[in-house]
Amino acid sequence: MIYSMTGFAAAAAEIDGGSLTLELRSVNHRYLDLQLRLPDELRSQEPALREAISAQISRGKVECRVSYAQRQTVRHPAQLNLDVVRQLGAWSAQIRAALPGADEFAVIDVLHWDGVLENPGTDKDTVHTALQGLLQQGLQEFAAARRREGEKLATFLQQRVAQIETLRGAVAPRIPDAIAAYEARLRARLLDALGGDDDERVRQEITLYASKIDVDEELSRLAAHLAEVRRALEKGGAVGKRLDFLMQELHREANTLGAKSVDAEVSRCAMEIKLLIEQMREQVQNIE
Repeated sequence: MIYSMTGFAAAAAEIDGGSLTLELRSVNHRYLDLQLRLPDELRSQEPALREAISAQISRGKVECRVSYAQRQTVRHPAQLNLDVVRQLGAWSAQIRAALPGADEFAVIDVLHWDGVLENPGTDKDTVHTALQGLLQQGLQEFAAARRREGEKLATFLQQRVAQIETLRGAVAPRIPDAIAAYEARLRARLLDALGGDDDERVRQEITLYASKIDVDEELSRLAAHLAEVRRALEKGGAVGKRLDFLMQELHREANTLGAKSVDAEVSRCAMEIKLLIEQMREQVQNIE
């Protein structure tokens, strides 16, 4: 199965006291660039989210955005975090030991310290569990969206491969005709210049000419690369880099084919092949 690097998915869940939403979006990129946007109360879940997303996505610039909205009608009394208070007390004692003249903490100062007063809101474990479930739902929808787009890309590439194969098949039969036409022109020029033709010289010139315009190797390599493109598309998975390499190889053979052409129809075929390869290369950039 071919996956596009472009995709979007969103999932939402209602939990006790609030709502949780998750969005996943991605665009093409050379490697995996994962960006997480999380509210402060869910920051501790970043490693788990990053690991889960990275396990399913290998390339692309991916953004995961999570938001948590607590309903205003739900009121929870603030709670004192005694662990933080004890830590502040220990630090205060160490500071007074090092600086005997230092002022002690006032209670009001302690209450204003970050983390001393907590609004428990919905139970953290409940939110974290809901987030993990929401992530799995979002990843499934995200994979489905990328798979649908990947199927379109694979169909597009298969069509272009078939067109190139047709053009390739039209080139080979024209080479003998081009050689025969050149031989006729050469004999005519020798006849005009010398009043007759020199069979040995003609054979040498024809042999040299045939070697210059011989494109059998280019056509064979073109066929091999096209077959490899088909195999990669059938195999599926993260084949984007492999396909990108094959596009470069195809373009190289098409350029050589055009450079060796001495026939208008062969030149046209070579140009059409290059245009089709360029179309393929643009779309391959979106494949994971």
